[in-house]
Amino acid sequence: MIEGVKIIALKRIPDERGAIYHLLRRDDSHFCGFGEVYVSKIFPGIIKGWHRHTSMWLNYAVVSGMIKLVLYDSRAGSPSHAELMELFIGDDNYCLVQIPPGVVNGHKGLPPKPALLINVASEPYMPGEMERIDPFSPEIPYHWDVVHR
Repeated sequence: MIEGVKIIALKRIPDERGAIYHLLRRDDSHFCGFGEVYVSKIFPGIIKGWHRHTSMWLNYAVVSGMIKLVLYDSRAGSPSHAELMELFIGDDNYCLVQIPPGVVNGHKGLPPKPALLINVASEPYMPGEMERIDPFSPEIPYHWDVVHR
């Protein structure tokens, strides 16, 4: 585990009309503020990353499809410095992943359909607050290939 990252199981409440997908409430113990909400569509096989925020907390949930979410702790002095986390979230694992500032994140869309990722960010996006890193940069010790075991 990476220090400060939280994985919270979320509820889906289905009925004959459809379903409600719970995500985040301001009275949740893990709520860390509201800045903006956005939805990101990820096509299968496409990598979005790496991203590192300086002050923003991310709250990711995938409401349709599946992604491989990879986290890397780049924070100097963190007890989990240089650790990696690989998570598979979405249809088969509906959860909220809370990512603290300074933890690098990237994700890859998994087949067979596009994924819809919702982020409830703790603050509005501001230019310069986020650093982009090439998804194949040697700075992050991770390979995006499928591992056949």
